[in-house]
Amino acid sequence: MLEQLKKRVYEANMLLPKYGLITFTWGNVSEIDRETGYFAIKPSGVEYENLRPEDMVIVDLEGNIIEGNYRPSSDTATHIELYKKFKTIGGVVHTHSPWATSWAQAGRDIPCYGTTHADYLYGGIPCVRNLTKQELENYEVNTGVLITEYFKDKDYEAMPAVLCKNHGPFTWGKDGHEAVHNAVVLEEVAKMAAHCEMINKNVEPAPQELMDKHYYRKHGANAYYGQK
Repeated sequence: MLEQLKKRVYEANMLLPKYGLITFTWGNVSEIDRETGYFAIKPSGVEYENLRPEDMVIVDLEGNIIEGNYRPSSDTATHIELYKKFKTIGGVVHTHSPWATSWAQAGRDIPCYGTTHADYLYGGIPCVRNLTKQELENYEVNTGVLITEYFKDKDYEAMPAVLCKNHGPFTWGKDGHEAVHNAVVLEEVAKMAAHCEMINKNVEPAPQELMDKHYYRKHGANAYYGQK
């Protein structure tokens, strides 16, 4: 089982350079097995071209290394917080993809300007605040705490993405591959939104009824997009 988990997480990690979401080692993907409570994650600082499936590190939800020859990603503690609080997710992605990170560095939510955004992400993509000086002492843990606190009364499945101010994006999904898919979508809509504001500095978000139509035709009980 763990070998298959490591293989899936390796394959998901290799999608990050394929889709232009990372430079050097600036990103990571994890996926959890909810039965065991173990998850696999990319090792810290290992170049993507040198990665192999067996290099993925198996970690439990207390941060203990169960299996692996490397240290896990430096963002492991953030992934742990998301898995603990977001009970239905199965994968987490963090990147420094340039368009989404530009919005994060600007400290801005990404408004929903059109149907591409609305198809996948319900509403504006939030940018959470900076950590305080004291919170930075336990940086990775508190990054996860900050994200999950923001979503405590919100639907994290309808909005599977967040920006951390002056840092970058995190996305999640039912498994590692879906979390990567959402990271690609986030990067594309971040780019579109930036271009949209360049073309029309007075642009307004899409009408709510249009956002609702596009989101719910793909999600929910009455969705009709795609095949059964």
